[in-house]
Amino acid sequence: MMQSARETWFLLISTPLYALLIGTEILLSNWQHRKYYSLKETLQNVYLTLVNAGLDMLLRWAFYISVLRWSYNHHFVKIENVYLYWFLLFILEDFAFYIEHRIDHYCRLFWAVHVTHHSSEEFNLTTGFRSSVFQPVYRFIYFVPLALVGFDPLDIVFMYSFTQTYGILVHTQYIHKMPRWFETVFVSPSHHRVHHASNVLYLDKNMGMCLIIWDKLFGSFQEELDNEPVRYGLTKPVTGKENPVKIIFHEWQNMAKDVSKKTSFVNRLKYVFMPPGWSHDGTSKTAREMRKEMKP
Repeated sequence: MMQSARETWFLLISTPLYALLIGTEILLSNWQHRKYYSLKETLQNVYLTLVNAGLDMLLRWAFYISVLRWSYNHHFVKIENVYLYWFLLFILEDFAFYIEHRIDHYCRLFWAVHVTHHSSEEFNLTTGFRSSVFQPVYRFIYFVPLALVGFDPLDIVFMYSFTQTYGILVHTQYIHKMPRWFETVFVSPSHHRVHHASNVLYLDKNMGMCLIIWDKLFGSFQEELDNEPVRYGLTKPVTGKENPVKIIFHEWQNMAKDVSKKTSFVNRLKYVFMPPGWSHDGTSKTAREMRKEMKP
């Protein structure tokens, strides 16, 4: 089987939900003359999620489920209480996603994969499906510790699908703010709009999937401000993104150009592993460097 019965059941429920919500958002935004959707960007989102899903299914049973199964067979903790088991799996998997997401933003090698998710200048429910195509190649590494502490690989994969559903639903401009108690603990659409912004103040902020507590604990939280309207997309828009290959590989091409510059071997490595925007000569800057320049 390519997926567990539990995942099949969840897919049968979530797919009509997505269709209903996306259809409603498209109709409502057109009726209100809000430019939340365009055919070109929506088709790009569909294309990227199909490529990602195909790669994920190919690697799942051919490779990474086997790695997680081997890790689980060597687990050194056993959680007997079923309620505690699922609660801890949710918390720990959400934390694992936060770590992965933060590395995706702070290491250019992984940003080259993740950047496709941020490259759209639109923000709507289909943006949640705008997948980081090659993420299945390495995402499972962050789940190995979960298997080692006694979580079954199929449960890990199911929990990721479950939490990812929530992560998709926060891609909307129709919910301004959630109640304060909610936004203290959980990621809200407002939090995630900040995450997709190209404003310097908002760059590399709010990286949680379901829980915003990790961002608040580790200094990556930023509230959406009324006096700083969100501008979606990248600080440098992708040229020629109508090309389906370019939209996936454009940052790899940019990185290759930087690595080929006449500079030291160490600097060339830094162009791969330092945060996006790092340069040896100051011709481009990281988000942190740009924020420092903003301060009086």
